[in-house]
Amino acid sequence: MDDYKFLFKVVLVGNAGVGKTCLVRRFTQGLFPPGQGATIGVDFMIKTVEIDNEKVKIWDTAGQERFRSITQSYYRSAHALILVYDISCQPTFDCLPDWLREIEEYASNKVLRVLVGTLLTLGPRSSLPSCTALALNRPEAENVEKLFMEIAAELMEVMYSTS
Repeated sequence: MDDYKFLFKVVLVGNAGVGKTCLVRRFTQGLFPPGQGATIGVDFMIKTVEIDNEKVKIWDTAGQERFRSITQSYYRSAHALILVYDISCQPTFDCLPDWLREIEEYASNKVLRVLVGTLLTLGPRSSLPSCTALALNRPEAENVEKLFMEIAAELMEVMYSTS
């Protein structure tokens, strides 16, 4: 069994097809799987980060409406929630208030919330508002590692300050 001081549960939420699984696989396996299919139910992967060798547990949730009852139970013990939308697809941005309402209802009020815009196609740039904290796309995937490392560092800081 691995030794670790903290185990953080990071849940990715957002509409189907916005790249949640791609983000998790890029972080945990170092690759973007081409033609990634829809996640059925809930899938998760684990990666140990090099911040005092703490383990971060990444939960990738399904975005389809029919799986929402499954994913709601995972909000309760989440330390961080990453809201993901595709910057080239306006409807995924328009659904963010719905995801935020769900988070308000089911997650702890202390959960860390991060907004991430992905760009899954190489087509014309979107005209969505530029409020994204971190834009991620395939050719420039180094931001994926940065995203999860910053989340882990912030969660560790919170844990150390409350202990």
